[in-house]
Amino acid sequence: MRSSAGFLVCSLLLLLALHGTEVAAQDDQSDPKMSCANWMGGAPGHPGHNGLPGRDGKDGKDGQKGEKGEPGLQGARGDTGEKGATGAEGPRGFPGHMGMKGQKGESTYVYRSAFSVGLTDRAPHPNVPIRFTKIFYNEQNHYDTSTGKFLCSIPGTYFFAYHLTVYMTDVKVSLYKKDKAVIFTYDQFQKNNVDQASGSVLLHLSSGDEVWLQVYGEGDNNGVYADNINDSTFMGFLLYPDMDDH
Repeated sequence: MRSSAGFLVCSLLLLLALHGTEVAAQDDQSDPKMSCANWMGGAPGHPGHNGLPGRDGKDGKDGQKGEKGEPGLQGARGDTGEKGATGAEGPRGFPGHMGMKGQKGESTYVYRSAFSVGLTDRAPHPNVPIRFTKIFYNEQNHYDTSTGKFLCSIPGTYFFAYHLTVYMTDVKVSLYKKDKAVIFTYDQFQKNNVDQASGSVLLHLSSGDEVWLQVYGEGDNNGVYADNINDSTFMGFLLYPDMDDH
């Protein structure tokens, strides 16, 4: 009986020993330091040095777009740039609207009317046109030497003038337009002397108007004189025509 009981005790002890060995082996594989600590309990070590910085991580994804900021202050004006090259000619535009009618311009045709004549007869008769028969200029033949009258052929504004030598007696003459005296000239003769009388005027004439010079009053005022060294002259010319009539 005692032999059987001893055998059972030994078997149980052997199983416990084998189980303890497997547990110890598992503990040694999981943490070698612990196995050393189990049999050698040393003092704790000092903290180690800081490790090197790790590598930069990858860029993250773009965030959502932010709200629009306030406008900044206006900057200073920049320098003027260089002049650019001339661009190509653009297409031709459409015709514009017709403009307003302009004022009537001057005619390209030159209107001429002029005369310059002198006296040949002494002491002309009073109250009739003085016949100036010495011709200095009468290209248009607007002055008639047979009547002593200028006949207007071109309506417009004219200038007339006369310069008379006075001798022997007083002179009173008048310039007529259409049977009406326009201006008068009087000169009182001084004995043993030769005087001068003159006059000029601007007149507007219509076609057909006549202009002449004549002694005014009685025969005592007809001292108009001319000889080979003294002249009495009568002249007139067109300044500008009436464009509405041409």
